[in-house]
Amino acid sequence: MNILITGANGYLGGETVKGLAQDERINEIVGTDIRDGSRLTGISNYTYYKSDVRDPALADILAKHKIDVIVHLATVVSPGPNANREFLYSVDVLGTKNVVECSIKAGVKKFIVTSSGAAYGYYSDNPEWLHEDDEIRGNEEFAYSFHKAEVERMLAAYRKSNPELKQLIFRPGTILGKSVNNQITDLFKKPVVMGIAGSDSPFVFIWDRDVVNCILEGITTDKTGEYNLAGDGKLSMKEISEILNKPYIPIPNVVLKGALAGLKFCKLTQYGPEQVNFLRYRPVLSNKNLKEKFDYQPMKSSKETFLYFLENR
Repeated sequence: MNILITGANGYLGGETVKGLAQDERINEIVGTDIRDGSRLTGISNYTYYKSDVRDPALADILAKHKIDVIVHLATVVSPGPNANREFLYSVDVLGTKNVVECSIKAGVKKFIVTSSGAAYGYYSDNPEWLHEDDEIRGNEEFAYSFHKAEVERMLAAYRKSNPELKQLIFRPGTILGKSVNNQITDLFKKPVVMGIAGSDSPFVFIWDRDVVNCILEGITTDKTGEYNLAGDGKLSMKEISEILNKPYIPIPNVVLKGALAGLKFCKLTQYGPEQVNFLRYRPVLSNKNLKEKFDYQPMKSSKETFLYFLENR
């Protein structure tokens, strides 16, 4: 099998390439990313292209290497303070559209994509545990969440218009591994753990190795559909503070919103009051279908994943 991975120079992309390189069923691995040069060396069957997911020339790369399966990981996870919504939309949504169109043109058999639990949205009426048949709503105020929901709606339309391109969609919770570094992990580095008064702000974590294993399973089998990726259980911010041995400070919702509004007005932060809901109403993912229908048991629970991250960071 010949596999192409977009976002190959990202953290998850690199881990996926290394995982594929150890599988004898994989003939050729092609990686694309917007960054110069691959950060991976010493993999004999790996070819790297500097390529933008928005570039229609991707179809030529797919045809040249006779790609069987695409693993689409390219997305903007942590936009900088000056990133605008038009740019983010062009990468996350229009970029995915281009990758799908190129896949269809080149006769790719399967499209695997990492969506996100954020696609469900951050809402007060979310069920305690979200399942795959719950509504994908996103939040317009959160570009990442909104775009993931838009992408999933677009992919649903392609499943009807182009059923020959099989789809496998993963919705991970918070991915943690040895060297993950993003706006979520930044929360755990502060001297105190802040929460929202009256909210548990629960997290579900998934070990990066479990994510790679699920991608490998999707590549080497005919499994399709949508699946949450999460370890067993969840951790509240208070439980996280106890594990970190740091003080837990629950802040009233209105106080935090006011503080963020002031800081953003003074240009001291890129985050505004809308970010309160990001902690207040976190989507909590059930992994029941992952275990029973996809037939994969995560190797680490949410708590074990968090402990592993702390031990290796």
